[in-house]
Amino acid sequence: MTQLEAARAGKVTAEMRRVARDESVDVKTLARGIARGRIVIPGNKKRSIARPCGIGEGLKTKINANIGTSKDAYSIPQELKKMDEAVRLGADTIMDLSTGPAIEKTRTAILKAAKVPVGTVPIYEIVIRGAARYGAIKDIPKDYMFDVLEEQAKEGVDFFTIHAGVTKKSLEALAESPRILDIVSRGGAFLADWIISNGRENPFYEDFARVLDIAKRYDVTLSLGDGLRPGAIADATDAPQVLELITLGELRKRAVRRGVQVMIEGPGHVPIHEIETNVILEKALCGRAPFYVLGPLVTDAAPGYDHITAAIGGAVAGSAGADFLCYVTPSEHLRLPTLDDVREGVVATKIAAHASDIAKGVAGARERDNAISRARARRDWREQFRLALDERRPRAFRAVSRPGEEDVCTMCSKYCSIKMAERCLKLVR
Repeated sequence: MTQLEAARAGKVTAEMRRVARDESVDVKTLARGIARGRIVIPGNKKRSIARPCGIGEGLKTKINANIGTSKDAYSIPQELKKMDEAVRLGADTIMDLSTGPAIEKTRTAILKAAKVPVGTVPIYEIVIRGAARYGAIKDIPKDYMFDVLEEQAKEGVDFFTIHAGVTKKSLEALAESPRILDIVSRGGAFLADWIISNGRENPFYEDFARVLDIAKRYDVTLSLGDGLRPGAIADATDAPQVLELITLGELRKRAVRRGVQVMIEGPGHVPIHEIETNVILEKALCGRAPFYVLGPLVTDAAPGYDHITAAIGGAVAGSAGADFLCYVTPSEHLRLPTLDDVREGVVATKIAAHASDIAKGVAGARERDNAISRARARRDWREQFRLALDERRPRAFRAVSRPGEEDVCTMCSKYCSIKMAERCLKLVR
């Protein structure tokens, strides 16, 4: 029985109880959201997760951190360090996007060490291993694709990104589109190559029932991928993107009917004034399914700072109703992220998610801000550090710049406005 089927049957699982407690929500309300397909709890039946999470309507905005090897950088210990640091800083899930040597070994190590749900994009392994075995992407048999899905599900992967919306029809729309960047999704590009080279339909779309069979067997949550997401703000909310989203909405209905948990992936690069429209569109077309967005990046003009462009977009998207933010690091589009890049990306995205929760009125979101504000009023540095989203950085700043008076900072020193106001207002209170 999947979490969705359990919720429909009125059964409260241990995972539901844990999530309800962590979110400070009523467990019956949570179960109703799961039963309607508006909330998911990613968790493969084959794996025990120390820190499960709920994603969706009425819950805290969650964040994902991507890790994984590439052809040019493939240290498994380094990727495990990135994962540990991402989780320490507040990542709710991890995605293994490995394309380097020893994909299976890397994934096994991550699954063994991860305390949070782990996702993958199975088409990566399908193409990397399949092309080595069969000679070219177009020669990879359809059955092999589903064999890899089954293998990963058996290993315990908690959620899959499946680009089932990249279809012959959507590629025809793309061919007629004036896009600047046609396809920026690696999974989308792999499938476009297979479809066009063979003149055949996307196997994940054509045989979606087979995808559902595997997902249901292991309770793998499907994250229906946006293979045609915009990779430039000029391409946002265009015909190929919307056509794909309509297809994902139809597939989402089929998944929920089968008792399979599902969320929808979204853009991408979107100018700030179009972000709310994109969220509203997804919620309308996809039955208010959890919405998982990459950023969105609000400008293309800041390479090296895309953790900031994405955090701006993520805060807007989250406040408009997006449920799950994929982090973006400073090295987006430039290189495989380093450990420092991961830190910067997670913290920026965590800030965006927290800001979203304040705007959405999520239970408990403001309490942290109120508590740290009270600590600032008292000049209680230790409490400020404890409450900070990243405790280590403010502690380090304070350690190297202490003023003569311990209860002020070197910015204002004896002219501290908080201290002066406290002193003078005592005379009138």
